[in-house]
Amino acid sequence: MTDLFSRSISYLRLSLTDRCNLRCIYCVTEDESSGCLIKLKQEELLTYEELLWVVRVAVAMGITKVRLTGGEPLVRRGVLGFIRELMRIEGLGDVRITTNGVLLADCAKELLEAGVNKVNISLDSLKPERVRDITGVDCFDAVWRAIETVLKLGFAPVKLNMVVMRHINDDEILDFARMSQRLPLQVRFIEFMPIGVSSRWNVDTYISSDEIMERISALGELIPIQKGQNDGPARVFRLGHDSAGSLGFISPLSHHFCDRCNRLRLTSAGSLRSCLLHDAEVDLRSVLRNQPTDEAIRATLIEAIRNKPRGHQLQERMLRSGSDCHGRMSRIGG
Repeated sequence: MTDLFSRSISYLRLSLTDRCNLRCIYCVTEDESSGCLIKLKQEELLTYEELLWVVRVAVAMGITKVRLTGGEPLVRRGVLGFIRELMRIEGLGDVRITTNGVLLADCAKELLEAGVNKVNISLDSLKPERVRDITGVDCFDAVWRAIETVLKLGFAPVKLNMVVMRHINDDEILDFARMSQRLPLQVRFIEFMPIGVSSRWNVDTYISSDEIMERISALGELIPIQKGQNDGPARVFRLGHDSAGSLGFISPLSHHFCDRCNRLRLTSAGSLRSCLLHDAEVDLRSVLRNQPTDEAIRATLIEAIRNKPRGHQLQERMLRSGSDCHGRMSRIGG
């Protein structure tokens, strides 16, 4: 599948649910964090059967990599059974999962047995009390136990995602970088993105990847690592020659990677979204429930790909109208 700008689309991200067991400050508004979060009804979510159908059609069209996201994908009932069925789809050789890690330790062995051995874990601080402040939940111990569990079981790669926010957790950048020297992790520093109508993003909180890299370079040389065919947009380095792990820098604002974006997203509400930072979506749920054929699904996937913009143009949109990406991250899929 190729879009109008000759980008090959081979990567599908599935948001299995908009529900989450955390209330991270960069994902929900203050009202939502206090319990006012409006969740999708069960019938508004795509069923596992519908999701499997979409993936089968997409794989036949050229999708080779699928990532399971949320919300928090592991909170959805029956998710392990769904993953086992997903791994049976012929031609799909790469299934990964992004999780906040709270429930991961208890199901990591079953995930591995099902065939999923690549995991991204979100952790924005190494200080338990700060994790509680950022997520709204006292969960550091559970997340750290998950990290230790997947490393012991042999998951690879294990990627640790840190959203860097000035005056909130940027004083821990060097601590995270040092962690990559002693553990076989890819520690990834992600620029804070203005997503959501009431996002807490502002110019004072935002830190560019360039600044993060400059700070880390005080610890030693950043040695570039060549990326593999299925690797994502992160620029990856090793901190010195003897590091057990690596560092990744994801820069959607300062060094956007739109020209090589190969992604299509299926939101938890059943809409296809071709760009994380652009609000245009195509309704696939209605197609599945009113015109349920392979050809109709295929045509909807093609429509979404043809609607994929050349770039997100987020900076220009914000300067022009003060608008940002209005979608909710928990529904779009992190």
